[in-house]
Amino acid sequence: MSSNEFRVEHRYLELPDSFYTRVQPSPLTGARLVCFNHRLAEEMGFHTSNPEEWTQVGAGAELLEGMDPVAMKYTGHQFGMYNPELGDGRGLLLWETVGPDDRRWDWHLKGAGTTPYSRFGDGRAVLRSTIREYLCSEAMEGLGIPTTRALFMVSAKDPVRRESIETAAALVRVAQSHIRFGHFEFAAHHEGPETVKTLLEHVIALHFPHLISLPEDERHERWFEEVVERTARLIADWQAVGFCHGVMNSDNMSIIGDTFDYGPYAFLDDFDAGYICNHTDQGGRYAYNRQPQVGFTNCQYLANALLPVMDEDAVRRGLRRYEVAYNARFLQNMRDKLGLQQTQESDLGLIMDTFSMLHEHHVDYTSFFRGLSNLASRGQSPVRDLFVDRSVADQWLERYEGRLAEESRSAEEREQAMRAVNPKYVLRNYLAQQVIQEAQNGDYEPMHDLLEVLARPFDEQPENEHYAALPPDWGKHLNISCSS
Repeated sequence: MSSNEFRVEHRYLELPDSFYTRVQPSPLTGARLVCFNHRLAEEMGFHTSNPEEWTQVGAGAELLEGMDPVAMKYTGHQFGMYNPELGDGRGLLLWETVGPDDRRWDWHLKGAGTTPYSRFGDGRAVLRSTIREYLCSEAMEGLGIPTTRALFMVSAKDPVRRESIETAAALVRVAQSHIRFGHFEFAAHHEGPETVKTLLEHVIALHFPHLISLPEDERHERWFEEVVERTARLIADWQAVGFCHGVMNSDNMSIIGDTFDYGPYAFLDDFDAGYICNHTDQGGRYAYNRQPQVGFTNCQYLANALLPVMDEDAVRRGLRRYEVAYNARFLQNMRDKLGLQQTQESDLGLIMDTFSMLHEHHVDYTSFFRGLSNLASRGQSPVRDLFVDRSVADQWLERYEGRLAEESRSAEEREQAMRAVNPKYVLRNYLAQQVIQEAQNGDYEPMHDLLEVLARPFDEQPENEHYAALPPDWGKHLNISCSS
């Protein structure tokens, strides 16, 4: 087997048994390993020269010593409505490993078959959605945005009925924690204050150890502030790269501030502030420009779940941290994207006017900021050519150049810093779609190639220029559903 430097634990099982049900995975037939994340494995403390040895684990046909699979129980607000029936409907927490750097990793097998929380589902994941999750979690990692990760995936022959008949696949997803806001909602609404406190102390001990020594009230208050701030900063980072999550239900919110549960996500192409990437989101609750507010709403759901064990004023103070943390992070992100080091009162106006212009003229978001990162070296054409009406670009560029004149860094230094925050490559939906079509025909080479590009999104990569191209017409505003 692989050479391992990790130790095995399963601390989730220390929680009251109402938080999980033991379930054996339902094996997939004809499973083959199609992608293995060697770089991540090294980070986690193991390496394998023969990744195929993990195929049967991914297929749910083999458990290693120490694996004790459980489906987690949680609840949550879905599209604003409380749903007590939630839980892992097709995923199982296999074990936790702790690497040589003392980082803890949950291993979660997604697509493992039915559980008591599957409701009417079949507990399977399909190839299409599994590839999308694998690609996006690694794309986010490349962008430096906190995320769950993809360790490996298998494809299988089992037919799965969605809108049409598709084939099954499974993903081993890893994260420092799989505990969600919804775990706290379950504890508060169905188990009682003691259980809320047990869960709270569990999360602090494993994931916020720097708070352990504080007195209880202060410990809880500081913890909640940190969760709120992490959530706010995460969403400010999404907004800065033009990422739409699509299903920001409270059961999809990570307690440690990771991007969690990739479904009908999208990176914006031509900028549309009200873009809705999930075609089941009729009211646009999770539109791009509503994400910051939804993040706050989810923190309020968490706050309500904590009221049985925390002072109401402390909870209110914690919630106030959201707006402060979001605004500070968003403003800093946008200053960095525009290459502004000296802070000026007028910067916020420039930033908001820039968004308005991009929205009104449907300008490609990623290409615009990347073009700005090369103004001195490559001139204005890459930016101007994104506009149908060049005069709009000219007017804006004149204002922008005027603002840059007040900066003290050299153009070269500034643009080097800008290229480090304005990606050239993002996971555009059409790129994911192309890879999925090839994979459905049995060819995973394009997926491996795209993953290599996305691992270095800020590098020029001249040999991969075509991955940075604007989407073809068919590739814009693809309709992505939740039916994974």
